[in-house]
Formats: sequence, C-alpha cells, structure tokens
Amino acid sequence: MSDSLAEVTTGSGSAITSISTETKTIQKMRIRLLPFLFFLYVVAYIDRINIGFAALTMNKDLGITSRQFGLVAGIFFFGYCFFEIPSNLLLHKIGARIWIARILITWGIVAILAGLVHTAHQLYVVRFLLGLAEAGYFPGILLYLTYWFREKEQARAIALFMIGILVASILGAPVSGLILDHVHWLGIVSWRWLLVLEGIPAVACGVLTYFLLPNRPAEAKFLTAEEKNWITHELESEKPQKQGAHDVSAIRTLAQGRVWHLALTGFTFAFGSYTLSFWLPQMVKSLSAQYSNSVVGLLVMIPNLVGLAGIILVSRSSDRTHERRYHAAIPAIISGTAFVLLGATSSPLISLVLFSFAALGVFSLVGPFWSLPGEFLSGLSAASGIALVSSITNLAGFAGPYAVGWIGQTTGNLHAGLASAGASLFVSAALLLLLPRRASAQPQ
Repeated sequence: MSDSLAEVTTGSGSAITSISTETKTIQKMRIRLLPFLFFLYVVAYIDRINIGFAALTMNKDLGITSRQFGLVAGIFFFGYCFFEIPSNLLLHKIGARIWIARILITWGIVAILAGLVHTAHQLYVVRFLLGLAEAGYFPGILLYLTYWFREKEQARAIALFMIGILVASILGAPVSGLILDHVHWLGIVSWRWLLVLEGIPAVACGVLTYFLLPNRPAEAKFLTAEEKNWITHELESEKPQKQGAHDVSAIRTLAQGRVWHLALTGFTFAFGSYTLSFWLPQMVKSLSAQYSNSVVGLLVMIPNLVGLAGIILVSRSSDRTHERRYHAAIPAIISGTAFVLLGATSSPLISLVLFSFAALGVFSLVGPFWSLPGEFLSGLSAASGIALVSSITNLAGFAGPYAVGWIGQTTGNLHAGLASAGASLFVSAALLLLLPRRASAQPQ
C-alpha cells in the first residue's frame, strides 16, 4: 500500500516537474526571442512600405503616375521572390544568426540608397534590389520559429512576430507624416530624408542580430540544460507526426500539391493586404483636401490599431482550439466585404470604418495561415516549402498594388481597384475552406 502510494507520489511529482519545465521554457523563449524578432520585423516592414508615404510628395517631384507607382511598390517583390528559396536553404545550412544579420545589413544599405534616386526608372532598380536584399527574411523567421516552438504554439508565436506589421504602420505612419511635413534639412526634400532615416536602423539591427540571436535551443544561454533537453526532445518527438516530412527532399517538397494550395491561398489574401499597406496613405489623403501629411499619418494608425487587436485575439483563439482554416477564412471574408463596400461611400468616417474592417481581416488571418505549413513540413522540407509559399504569396505584393494603380488610372477611380482586392480575398476564403483538416499521410 505504502509502495503504491510512493509510486503515485513520485509519478505526480514528475508530472509537476515536467509541467513546470514546460511553462518556464516556453515563457523564456517567448520573452527572449519574440520581442527581438518583432522589433526586427518592425524595421523590415517600415522599409518595405514607407514608399507609400514617400509617394505623397515623391510622385509629384519625380512625375510618377498611379500606374508607375504601382510598379514602384510591386517590383520589390520580384527581387524578393527571386532569392527566397535559396535564401531559406542557406539559412538552414549556415544558421539564422549569420544569415539574418546579413539580410538586415544589405537591405538597410539599399534602403538608404532609395533616397538618392532622381528618376522613376532609377527607383525601379533600387526597389528591385531592395527586394533582392531582403529576400528570405520573412520565410527565414518562420523557419527559425519552427526550431524553437512546437506546432501547437506556432500560431501565437507567428502572430506575435507579425504584429510588427501593424506596429510598423502604427508607429511608422505618424513618424513618416511628420518627416514629410517638417524635415527639410540641408535643402534636401523631405521624402528623401524619409527613406534615408528609416533605412539606417536596419544596418544597426543587423549588427545586434549577429551578437544576440542564438541559432537553436542548444546554443541558448538563457535556457538551463534541463530546459534545452526538454524543448529539443519535444521538437524531435513532433517530427514523426508530420507525415514523413523528414523523408521528403527539398525538390519533392516543391512538387507537393498541398504546398502549392497554400501558396495560391497566400497569394490571394496577400493581394488584399499589400493593397491596403501601399495604398492606404493615398486613399486616406483623398478623403479630404484639408488633411495634412501629419493628419494622414494619424488617421492611418486607426485601421492598423484595429488589425492589431484582431491578430492577437484570433491567433490566441486558433492556438487554444487547434483550428486554423476557419480562423483564417472568416477574417478573409470580412476583409473582402469591406474592400468591396468602399466603392459605395464617399463619407470619410464610413470609409475609415471600412478600412478598419479591411485591416481587421487581412491581419487577423496571418497567424492561423502561417501555422499551416508546420502541420506537415519539418527540417529541409520546411525550409523549401515555407519559402515557396512565401515567394508565391509575396508576388501579390506586385500584383495587388500594380493592379489597383492600373485599374485606377484606367477608370479614374481607385475604388474599382479596391474591389478587385476584395474579390481576391473571397477566393482566398474559399481556398482555405477547401483545405483538409490535416495534411494527407503521404506527399503528393
């Protein structure tokens, strides 16, 4: 009797210790890694989208039309997509610390050079090179998170990292507006200072990354030996559940139907999200001739604050219920509806409300969506698969802004272009709902 009681007590003690180790380890990783990765993404996204604010004065200076601006915004993603898969495979081989630091430093230098251009064609070249320099950063971080977090925690980890998109817009919008209105140092126009000043932090962050970012849990000085062993064991134990993913080569991964299904889904929702990111400042400016650039910056914050609340709540719900498809599809429908309805109103207040619903949808779905590849990919297959999905998804960064600019210039009404973004989000919702609950047992 006493022996049995001792066994139960011992077993209970081991369970409590295990739970304690789990809680402490996950908490340490979240606190140590996610704020830093989040900050890096803020810097990255500001450099990617600040061209939207620069356009408020740059387009007139350089004689850039709506269609040309769509190409300026979108050509970034040709360079970006060209090098994403090789970049992720190099990150997997070389290590995140060195490779992510390299990405940050090179894109910071190119971002600064964007402030020196004098023609639209020079800007095309620099924006293409900026995409080439930044290539692999986003899928690289997604891959990096799979080295640290179990599948059931990935939506929240990804969402906390991707909150950087919203914070970049929330902080970057008023700062960009203020720079445009007030920074004219040395007789140089403000949009040039905007691009230069917002490119410098990337170089500094690259240096910090080299010294602060551990490659994998085994190198983490902030974890104890017990915590390193626990998370390493947990991550290894998940691999057999990923339907033989570790038996699939990088080439075979790129031929899987499910990977391409996710890529097309990503393209259709990113069509809407990049349209919002690049065109929102100009759309808000068009609501009233009385809005200064500083006022536009403050108003642009509102939709992004709504999106910030959505990305946190939806990702937490997705992890809690272990459900991804509906948590991504429903926000896509909400956002698509808002984009379509924007053409039916000329009221600044109603337009701002609809922009807020559009932001709520396109940002809320990112956590659940980017957790889907981790359900069936790991190791080298994850490096290539995630990069492919990200590459196709980011092609929408060209297609969305360019289509809106082309349709707007052709019809004389940007709202028609916004409606095309809404239609794309409806397609995204349908593709999400067509996904099976889990990956099939064998690669296609």
